[in-house]
Amino acid sequence: MEYQQLIESRRSVRKYADRQVTEEQIRAVIRAAQEAPSWKNQQTARYYCILDKDKVNEMREVIFPSFNKQRTENAALIVTAFEKGNVGFDDKGQPVNEIGDGWGCYDLGLQNAYLILKAKELGLGTLIMGIRDSAEIRKILSVPDSQEIVAVLAVGYPDESPARPKRRELDDILRIY
Repeated sequence: MEYQQLIESRRSVRKYADRQVTEEQIRAVIRAAQEAPSWKNQQTARYYCILDKDKVNEMREVIFPSFNKQRTENAALIVTAFEKGNVGFDDKGQPVNEIGDGWGCYDLGLQNAYLILKAKELGLGTLIMGIRDSAEIRKILSVPDSQEIVAVLAVGYPDESPARPKRRELDDILRIY
């Protein structure tokens, strides 16, 4: 698939077929994520992948509001996090600008973009969810306090084909000087 076609055809999937995602597929999407750039190549992204159906269902019941429980049925889950205080800071631990730990979130977003595009290439669908209970995730998966939990990604075989949403006109979002 050509790159432009890949990025234009990727959608947020909210219904998944009853078909198991493999560890090999998860490793492939995480390997792709690792290729994204990061601040000083610090690579602070961390991924917690849940493939076991019983564990996924247990997680879904505890960490999501009802609408996300429904949207993630039959999907594997990937919790994405980054190491706090590592990027966007100088050698003395002071932020280099007003964004501070936002750079860790930025780097993780870049990596997640690579991840979801690789998933699409492999025939998988994804849904990025920020509405989740991070305290429960931290407890269940033993995520250390030194990491900021950002999102949960559902990954699975799509059981729907969402339409492409309308995009803003380029001139509405672009200024060239």
